[in-house]
Amino acid sequence: MNATYGRRVRVGVTFPAEMKSPPNGPIRRNGSQDGSTAAAEDIAPPASSHFPRAARLTGLRPSSVPPPPERELLTALADALLAAADADGQICHRERRAIRRILSRLLDESELPAWLESHLEHFDAKAFDLGRTIETLRGLPAEQRRHVAELVREVCDANNAFDIAEERYLVSLALALSLCAEDVADLVVHAAPTVDGLGKRVFDVVFAGTFLAWAWPLLVLLGVAVKLESRGPAIFKQRRYGQYGREIDVYKFRTMRVAEDGETVRQATRNDPRVTRLGAFLRRTSLDELPQFVNVLKGDMSVVGPRPHAVAHNVEYRTRILEYMLRHKVKPGITGLAQVNGFRGETDTLDKMIQRVVHDLEYIRRHTLWLDVDIVVRTALGRNARDNAY
Repeated sequence: MNATYGRRVRVGVTFPAEMKSPPNGPIRRNGSQDGSTAAAEDIAPPASSHFPRAARLTGLRPSSVPPPPERELLTALADALLAAADADGQICHRERRAIRRILSRLLDESELPAWLESHLEHFDAKAFDLGRTIETLRGLPAEQRRHVAELVREVCDANNAFDIAEERYLVSLALALSLCAEDVADLVVHAAPTVDGLGKRVFDVVFAGTFLAWAWPLLVLLGVAVKLESRGPAIFKQRRYGQYGREIDVYKFRTMRVAEDGETVRQATRNDPRVTRLGAFLRRTSLDELPQFVNVLKGDMSVVGPRPHAVAHNVEYRTRILEYMLRHKVKPGITGLAQVNGFRGETDTLDKMIQRVVHDLEYIRRHTLWLDVDIVVRTALGRNARDNAY
């Protein structure tokens, strides 16, 4: 088993300047079944330089060699960059500025020539053909083709978020440019082939089904106890992001006197007055999560995976941590690698959320069924899994 599984992971984290409120860039909602996104609203924001840069979790290797500023190459490159900006459903103002900045840098000119400005303005995403565009770029040396991938990632990062649809486009581009996985390992998150495979689903169904068949009297008892202690439903249903960023309803035993599920959801803190006496016990022992085994049987969740966060927290952190949304490449889990390494509970600092996401991405990259078993055992018996549980 990989040594990183038993320790806290810190890999190439780039910390931003002092973080205050998240940037007010356009927020895109995911809605299609294949994980693609549809733009909701695009309000012209101030220049990107007015906001702190989001944290980047994977360090970039030394930059490669830019392609020559020839007209045919620049035209093809402009199309590839514009398609990257449109991959998540809409080309925002920051992405357009990034594309112009990149092209100006390649030309070593402060202003783009009229023919290139005209080409940018008349780009039609529906008419874009990746294969035809790449034909022009495929003849470049390997280090220049790698640089094209770097520039695409720069455009994707321009609005402080690197979404699943953008990563999917970058992977397709890299394959079309004949770049191998190692060539772009610092630009994308390559998921282990087993992390969304049949074996994991069989493990989930067998484990969840066996647990519910054995533990249903305990669940009934806990539900009655929650109902008797305070007013409100025994089961609390909250909207979370599932695989590909689709919203799902996650079940929990209610542990608070309130049921928050709006645009603002305040995380539980130590000695939180909203938490009931029974709720404090349920949260400390993670018994409040047991109804999520129903989510596992439904196929919305997995036994092991990145923990699902409230929708309001996703909206906040997706523009503070570049790769945040990539944790949704897989189904969320009842427990995960971050939780058994002590990164659970309140994320009152950006560093705590960064470390949680770092572990989530490490799990996606390194998954095996043995890792799932190890995490389940450490959740049940390990001390770290109960740290910060309040």
